[in-house]
Amino acid sequence: MTHFAELLLTGISMGSVYALIALGFVIIFKASEVVNFAHASLLLIGGFLIAELHGRIGFWPALLAGAAGAALAAAFVEFAIIRRSRAANHSVLAIVTIGVDIILATELTRRIGTQVMAMGDPWGDAVVHFGEVSIPETRLVALIVAGCLIGTFLLAFKYTGWGVAMRASAEDQEAAALMGVRLGRISLSAWAVAGALAAVAALFLTVFPTPGLDRTTGMIALKAFPAAILGGLDSTTGALVGGLIIGVTEALMSGYQGEMGSLGRGLGDVAPFLVMIIVLLIRPAGLFGTRELTRV
Repeated sequence: MTHFAELLLTGISMGSVYALIALGFVIIFKASEVVNFAHASLLLIGGFLIAELHGRIGFWPALLAGAAGAALAAAFVEFAIIRRSRAANHSVLAIVTIGVDIILATELTRRIGTQVMAMGDPWGDAVVHFGEVSIPETRLVALIVAGCLIGTFLLAFKYTGWGVAMRASAEDQEAAALMGVRLGRISLSAWAVAGALAAVAALFLTVFPTPGLDRTTGMIALKAFPAAILGGLDSTTGALVGGLIIGVTEALMSGYQGEMGSLGRGLGDVAPFLVMIIVLLIRPAGLFGTRELTRV
């Protein structure tokens, strides 16, 4: 039971980090109707800046710089590439982001090389005990920070003028433009917010018990993609629920892999994608996604 509780806590914590990344996918899709396959590279940019700068300016300024750097990079991609593209089809724009991802990932991989970069976080390898249940302090901090950020975003999305404009844009861009909503600003801000969230997620993906940031860190971000898809790509609530499902599934499958040896190794890495496929077979739009209706 202790082992199960530890796995469950770890799964919820990692799920909250995946939810941050999935929320980035959702925000961009709602604002610009583009599936951003360059999101993993934006995450890697944020993490790389934190790892590079913490030794020179301190951890907290480096964290702010990493979030700002990832936000600026995301805004640049939206302003210089997505907005300038003459492709009207959003599927083509999604393919464009794959090209952007390849370029960014190649350059970042070249810079990181074979090293594992420490993030300089203040929590170190401290472990918190709840009776017989133990969990790294970084996992609890990740859960609290992710919860605060997601809660703040949901409140802003519901009660601020920016949130109202984004919701109007997501519902009907043409009507929103006629009502005075500046779609360009909404899209630019959405990409920037998604980039900043990705940088925070990069921090908690690479601190203890993970050894640090390396060139494969961007691949970890892809585990959040099933979270966004199974929750519903146009649903902020779906991103949160999807992230928790993926995190708990991965933790439990990895933790009990020994008892399921007949299914082979690496079950924890495969399980999120299996869950995504099963959910999509039942609900093609995801758990909370909007089903498109066509009148014939």
